[in-house]
Amino acid sequence: MRNDWSDLPDVARAAIEEHTGPIRRVEPASTGNHADIACTVDAADGRLFIKAARKSSPEQDGPEVRSLRWEAAINPHVIEYAPRLHWTVEAVGWLVLGFDHVQARHADFTPGSPDLAVLAKVIDAFQNMTAPDVLAGKRIERRWDAMAEDVTPLAGATLLHADLNPANLLISETGRVHVVDWAFVARGAPFIELALLVPWLLKAGHDPAGAEHWVARFPSWTATGPAAIDLFCRVFADKWAINLRGNRAAWAVEHAAAARRWADHRLG
Repeated sequence: MRNDWSDLPDVARAAIEEHTGPIRRVEPASTGNHADIACTVDAADGRLFIKAARKSSPEQDGPEVRSLRWEAAINPHVIEYAPRLHWTVEAVGWLVLGFDHVQARHADFTPGSPDLAVLAKVIDAFQNMTAPDVLAGKRIERRWDAMAEDVTPLAGATLLHADLNPANLLISETGRVHVVDWAFVARGAPFIELALLVPWLLKAGHDPAGAEHWVARFPSWTATGPAAIDLFCRVFADKWAINLRGNRAAWAVEHAAAARRWADHRLG
């Protein structure tokens, strides 16, 4: 459960207002789960989107703080798509990031949606981006190294957003695209970006064959041997089955079901 803006200590809020000026209004975000606090603020210098997380202890970050550190680290390298990070505040056990506020709608991934063409352009751009040095140790294959003897087919040097779900693709009235929530950013084989997208396509109404047909438009998918895709499909579904032991939230159950549906289709 997210914290309220008022849960921020006075010292942290004062440090934020050194950057923003007096904050007049706070509007909590309705989606997302990679921060303890996420909200839009109206301040003297305009609107900003703020994400904040509390450390587990004075010496230990905790998962939410680590996620925000990765968002801050990657932001200068993806500014063409990500809202710009303006400042970072670290005070009394809290890490706070202040981003450009984006007025836009979430993408629609349902079959036939024009937003799928927008998604394809974003993926095309990312597939051609080499991961910056800041991600040298953020290797995506490590997420599944306990699920198989050899996950090296998942390794690579491509920049991966690794969470291109509809809520993370924002489209403005002018058609500009913003990609948000870079908490899972990593380096890896380019086909992984597409494989991670398949369950989201299933949840949007595509069937497994249709989802695979859609991602097959990208060269990295067709250039990847079926065995590597099968490996990912299996370890991804197996890992989600394990995740459900500690998380029975509706969204987790739904995502695990989509992962298993794809695995059943692909692997039999």
